[in-house]
Amino acid sequence: MATILYRLGRVSFRKRYWFLLLWAAILAVAVFGAAKAPAAPTDSMSISGTESQRAFDLLDERFPDSGSANGATARLVFVAPDGQKITAADNKAAIEHTVSELADGSQVQSALDPFKTHAVSKDGTTAYATIDYTKANSELTDATTTALKDAAQDARDTGLTVEIGGDALQSMEMSSNTELIGVAVAAVVLLITFGSVVAAGLSLLSALLGIGTGVAVITALASTIGFSSTTTTLALMLGLAVGIDYALFILSRYRSERAEGRDPEEAAGRAVGTAGSAVVFAGLTVIVALVGLSVVGMSMLTKMGLAAAFTVLVAVLIALTLLPALLGFFPKAVMPRSARKQAKEKRATKAPAHVAPAKGKPRLSTRWARFVIRRPVLVLLFGVVVLGTCAVPALDLELGNPGDESKPTSTTERRAYDDLSDAFGPGFNGPLTVVVDAKGSDDPKAAATTVAEDLKATGGVVSVTQPMFNKTGDTAVLTVTPTTSPTSTETKELVHTIRDEAEGIKAETGADMLVSGNTAVNIDMADKVTSSILPYLALVVGLAFLLLMLVFRSILVPLKAALGFLLSVCASFGVIVAVFQWGWFADLLGVQTVGPISSLMPIFLIGVVFGLAMDYEVFLVTRMREAYVHGERPGQAIVTGFRHSGKVVVAAAVIMISVFAGFIGMSESTIKMMGLGLASAVFFDAFLVRMIIIPALLALLGDKAWWLPRWLQKILPNVDVEGEKLNRTVESARTSGLDETQHEPSRV
Repeated sequence: MATILYRLGRVSFRKRYWFLLLWAAILAVAVFGAAKAPAAPTDSMSISGTESQRAFDLLDERFPDSGSANGATARLVFVAPDGQKITAADNKAAIEHTVSELADGSQVQSALDPFKTHAVSKDGTTAYATIDYTKANSELTDATTTALKDAAQDARDTGLTVEIGGDALQSMEMSSNTELIGVAVAAVVLLITFGSVVAAGLSLLSALLGIGTGVAVITALASTIGFSSTTTTLALMLGLAVGIDYALFILSRYRSERAEGRDPEEAAGRAVGTAGSAVVFAGLTVIVALVGLSVVGMSMLTKMGLAAAFTVLVAVLIALTLLPALLGFFPKAVMPRSARKQAKEKRATKAPAHVAPAKGKPRLSTRWARFVIRRPVLVLLFGVVVLGTCAVPALDLELGNPGDESKPTSTTERRAYDDLSDAFGPGFNGPLTVVVDAKGSDDPKAAATTVAEDLKATGGVVSVTQPMFNKTGDTAVLTVTPTTSPTSTETKELVHTIRDEAEGIKAETGADMLVSGNTAVNIDMADKVTSSILPYLALVVGLAFLLLMLVFRSILVPLKAALGFLLSVCASFGVIVAVFQWGWFADLLGVQTVGPISSLMPIFLIGVVFGLAMDYEVFLVTRMREAYVHGERPGQAIVTGFRHSGKVVVAAAVIMISVFAGFIGMSESTIKMMGLGLASAVFFDAFLVRMIIIPALLALLGDKAWWLPRWLQKILPNVDVEGEKLNRTVESARTSGLDETQHEPSRV
């Protein structure tokens, strides 16, 4: 592989205009397609194999005229002034005027008067009006949301307290400001790392072109292949991460090759042949992790994984072809100013244009590597103890789906949630939808009545509505209000209790009973994720183990890479639980309410961090493997790997930590949680696992780290990531007087 990529790198460098035009044309076509493509469909979260999903499917089939299931909903909560009743004439008139005003909206499906639907609290102080829309919240126009806010303000002007709940004003999209901050931080770190504006600019340019191309293609094909409007969220995040990483790896290798005296085209070829090989396998591990998200069985997560995998593939291709082409335009400008000055002085004295490495005090990365190999046991124990300690809170991990109760009290959604809880009870914000399929029953109405009576007698239930039948009279829907909040353990137990009673209902009435609603969906989602974590880990880590075994031709190196990743993920879970579930440092991070961890967080965290962890592992350890194959002793190979790659890996990790940490400052609890989890996971993996535990283990294992049984050596293909065959090919070509790509020698 190294030889093939070496030739690709040289061809890209030499034919730089053609490669630049090719990628410019691809980007232009993709952007044009995205601009002309139909709007992407809205998200429709389906969780295959769960009872709540079967209930939704049944409702769509039996209640076809009930309106759009994906439409947004707003719940206006009205609270009377102190000492007054909400039913007072003036208050009632103001509420009725507000509701009738909203009912005339072009995107409004229905607006329910609370006095006609009996949506008034027992103490007469609070009422709520439900506004259903024909479109999802992401498709509501500014005029629609403005009308909602203005109507609420008009009611406030009459003296009422009015808050807006529901999802009509909610949006889970990432802030563009956060992404811009990430790019700005990346630019500063790259500038410090490379000491060259051009080098930093090329790294960012290639990453941004990769994101632009990948996202544009996804957007252009979204309506055709069923991707939703938020599918690109993960693609944007990971595209930026791996795009910068891969450019950073190849560009740093190019500068290293130039520093050893090679001409620009040769340096570009060798950089793509060696570091590019590492990029290919790092990219493959990321793609495996992202495609593996499909094992969870959630449609949205599967689509996000596939879209992000495609973006990573684009990032790999750009790093292997466009980046060396861009180097062809700036072969000298990407070098540090000191190196360019030194080369200029050598040319003036007609000395060989070889930039000798600066003498003096060794780099910090070199000194650290030497310290590790002198005290491997102490260093290893330190890393394991720190990660193990941080991972302890993860034993108390509880999954759920934080809602409005987790938002800051400054938001109207949170205040609406609190007002409803105070007036109607904590379970009011998480009602259960019970669907009675009485198609197989002799008396559907009697069956639905039996279900209602059974539910009323169930502990933990406040109220049960009268059954509402469809037109054919074979299916009924009941709304059950629990006594406890949607995210409480008691509510989860209530859902399982009701479901356990379904078998008895079936035997007694011949009707099937299904429990659904947002609360049940969140519970099913958490259960689904919990049961999917081990299969997902087995799939991702297993396939990655095989890939890394090809790269390193070793059993122990891939094994310790996988174990190190598991340690860092467990430690990051511990941090999330400590902050968002236990409340440690909650005030400092702006977390106002603690509770269950978002059910998608474990799978999402594993997928993203695994990809980045394997990037650091492949790039750092391949330099060690390369030095070992070329004759260095195990300890010296560790030092060499750190000398060449330690600074680059640190820079890549600092960039990603900064990007992810930017999300901690957002108000949305799930995004805040995501930012802290990803930032802490990258920190643990890059600085504790890859910089401490891995080199310490390699130092203890010595030559055994690179051992591979002979029978396995014969079976596994030799992909030559370290460039051993490449060196022989180049030397052979030189002795025969030919250019390595069978062309005339480079004149650049």
